[in-house]
Amino acid sequence: MKSLIWKGILYNSMEHLQISESQETIQVESGIIGSFQESDYIVRYRAEITKDWTVTTFHIISEVNGRVQEISGTKENSSWIINGEPDTRFIDFSFIDISLSPFTNTLPINNLDMAVGGEQEITVIYIDILEGEIKPTRQRYSKISEATYRYENVYDDFRADIRVDEEGFVLFYPGLFERSVSTN
Repeated sequence: MKSLIWKGILYNSMEHLQISESQETIQVESGIIGSFQESDYIVRYRAEITKDWTVTTFHIISEVNGRVQEISGTKENSSWIINGEPDTRFIDFSFIDISLSPFTNTLPINNLDMAVGGEQEITVIYIDILEGEIKPTRQRYSKISEATYRYENVYDDFRADIRVDEEGFVLFYPGLFERSVSTN
């Protein structure tokens, strides 16, 4: 089992994530605690991921200023069942992006397996914990060097050059996250 701890710079948070593998899947469990502006929050999530780093199930429980929200998703063929109901907004989506976690950047970074100079646009299920929203969005990843990927939100001008380790896990996400600990 691998453990990773990230410090949230902007979100004044700590995340502790544990990863384990079976022959067919990767299992992730994580807890995040923090305070941003006037929101205190606790998040627990788990996900099951294929060996090629696409998400098959996820379950998130969050509490923001006493408001509890639960979001779950299961991929069935090319469709997603979100909170028990088919959600046609997410047809053929392979990734999730949890707003308070740098881990979800690892999913496309490892799945796309790009050469330096490569670039790819993807669709993701974006889960904004603090706003309590789940929506589709488009993102672009470009491989700048062996250890640096440029992340861009296609719908606005946000972009960041993310440094990763040799396994594709985030080391430093400028202004947002930095990794504190990694153990095997």
